[in-house]
Order: sequence, then structure tokens, then C-alpha cells
Amino acid sequence: MPRTIRVCHVITLLELGGAQENTLYTVSHLGEPFRPSLVCGPGGILDDDARRLGVPLQFVPSLTRRVRPDRDLAALLALARIFRRERPDIVHTHSSKAGILGRLAARLAAVPRVVHTIHGYGFNASRAWLQYRTFLALERLAARLTDRFIAVSRANLEEGVALGLFTRARVSLIRSGVALREFESASHDTGLEARRNGLRRELGLPENALLVGMVACLKPQKSPLTFVEVAARVARDVPDATFVVAGDGELRAAVERRAGELHLGGRLHLLGWRRDVPKVMAALDVLLHTSLWEGLPRVLPEAIATGVPIVATSVDGTSDILKDGRTGIVRAPGDVEGLAAGVKRLLLDRGFARSLTEQARSVLGEFDIDEMVRAQERLYLSLIEGGRGESGAPRQTPPNNNDARSGTAGGRSFTAGEPAGATC
Repeated sequence: MPRTIRVCHVITLLELGGAQENTLYTVSHLGEPFRPSLVCGPGGILDDDARRLGVPLQFVPSLTRRVRPDRDLAALLALARIFRRERPDIVHTHSSKAGILGRLAARLAAVPRVVHTIHGYGFNASRAWLQYRTFLALERLAARLTDRFIAVSRANLEEGVALGLFTRARVSLIRSGVALREFESASHDTGLEARRNGLRRELGLPENALLVGMVACLKPQKSPLTFVEVAARVARDVPDATFVVAGDGELRAAVERRAGELHLGGRLHLLGWRRDVPKVMAALDVLLHTSLWEGLPRVLPEAIATGVPIVATSVDGTSDILKDGRTGIVRAPGDVEGLAAGVKRLLLDRGFARSLTEQARSVLGEFDIDEMVRAQERLYLSLIEGGRGESGAPRQTPPNNNDARSGTAGGRSFTAGEPAGATC
């Protein structure tokens, strides 16, 4: 049996989102010989889930999403102290803020191996020029301190190579996994009528109401105000259409205000944070995804598994999943008229909508959540066994795909009541 390998994951906040949920799933499902742990900022929706799963969890109060130099420096030093005390073999960072601070702290603490997963880049076209250059410079600095990268989408992988953040030898493509069975069962096991009408009854809607939904945090990246603008245009032409948003966040008040200005009234329902996303998804007639940038939007394979047709913006990893007119309708970010036209077509042409969902199912095999964990285990083993070269890149680098290296690691799941182990 190999020696225990301590792997410490670092993420900014355990909110409801694909990167956060997949990080928590990975930490709670890594098998032997790995001893996983998690460090994050406090106050996330999933904090209690981590405790319930028995995940060794430690909070850094100064680790927050907003850029504040004083708190960011405090978070950097706190992370370095944790790493020095707990001596992980691998630090694995996620998201832009935790990714930069976590990698800097890992090198300050002389952590042997550093891995970073790209869930989309903090620098993007929506940023002002100075912000873009600053974030890009920070990413380039952190990249020099990183042994191995994981990209969840081909688009992010290619962009990182083009920008010189890493070579192809230092990055692996590992998809953001989905618990496919939960979404498939939501659409098949309960029957068509039950899945359509459960959420409608909850909202007091008639059974023939057409539901257009968004499942996302209400933050600038997801552009929820675009959803509202599209809803207003669709509502004018499709009297039976109603709109729901599963998620919450900093832009909720702005969404409510704009919905009032556009006289959406009872046509738009903000559901807040939902733990029953498969149920919500199964009730939808169309999923509308309006993001400005993404790593790989996990909500898209969730919708495909549930049999819901999709209208989405053409950002980053979306192109890995959807092909316009074949497996979904794809329009440019902010193209309100184009997105509205796509939603109306799917609502009114159900045959076309069904053909898109049927063809889209061909991509689902890439998104199994347990294979995501196994692929990360193989990557960790390759780093431990291969070591690092003088440049910081690992020797004996595995190929750039999901099956990075042959090797075994068990599939034990943590359950509540198990020993917590080390805090990092």
C-alpha cells in the first residue's frame, strides 16, 4: 500500500455552483491512499454539507471574493501558515482568488506539488483594460508556481496555451462532472406529468404554463439581467410563458428592480437557493443560460441529462457541449434579441426542441462525476511518482487527456461520523 498522500483543496467560498459542488464531491470521494482536506472562506451555502460529509474543513476569514489588498495579504499569510503546519503533499487550488493566493502560499510554505483547476479565467473581455492586464499578470505569476493544470473545457485549455500560462505538457483536460443519474431519474422515473407539474403547483401556475428557467448564482458573470431582458421579450409573444430563476446573490435586487420596470409582474419567479435542482430542471420547457464567461457550465449537461432543450451564450466551455442548431441554440453574450428568438422557437416548435435534446445526449459520457474523481487521483499519483523538473513542471508527464496515467486508488466515500483527520 502506498504511503498516505495529503491533498489540500483551496477554494474561495463554498457557494452553490459547479466548481464548488465538484470540489466538495472530489474531497469527499477521494479514495486510498489520499487524505483530503479543504480550506475556504466562511459563510458558504455548502459549509454544512462539508461538515455532514466529514470533510476535514478549515476556514480562513480573510479569504473573500472581493479584491481587498489588506484582507488578501492576510489570507495569503493565513494559508501559508496552514500549509506549513499541516504539510500537505499536494495543494490543489480552484477559482481565481483562491487560485492565486493558494498557489503563492503553497510556494511560500514549500509545498512539494501544486495543482490548479481552471474553472474559467478571472480575466476576460468583460473586464476593463487595466483590470484585464492586472489579473492576467497575476495569473502568469501564479502559473510559474504551478506544477500541473487541469482545464474543465477545451476552450480554457487552448486559451491558456495561447497566453503562455502553460504548455500542453503541463495541462490535463478533466471535465466538470455531473451526478447524471439524479437528473436522468428526475425526468424519467417520476413520469412526465409529475415532473412538469410539481414546480407549477408550488408556484400556483396552471399546468399548461411554459417554464423558461435559469439555474445560476445572481452575480455579474452569469448576467442575470440579460435573462430578465430576454424574459420580457418572450413574454410579449408567448402568453403562456413564465420565467424562473433558481439561485441567489448580489444582483438579486437589481433583477427585481429591472423585472418591475419591464412589467413582468407574476411572470418572473425568483426561487432563491434550491437544493432540489433536478426537480427544478425537470419542470422546465427551456433552460436559458446567459453567462458572459465560463469554465465549463455544468448546468448544461444537467439539462441535457434531464431532457431539457437549451439556449445559451457562446462562451468558453459552452462550445465543448453545444453546437448551434444541432444540440442547442447558441448566441453571442448579450444578444438579447437572438436569445429571445431562440427561446421562442423552442417553446413553439416542440419537435425541433426534442430533436436538439436527443442529439445532445451524445456528449453525456464525458461528464460522469466519479470518473472526474478517478482522473484526478491518477493525476495526483503521477505527480507524486514523477517528481518535478528544474522548471517546476513534473517529470514523466502524463498525456493531455482524462486518462492521464494508469494507477489505482480506491473509491471510499466519507460519511458523517468518520474521523476528520488532519485539517489540511
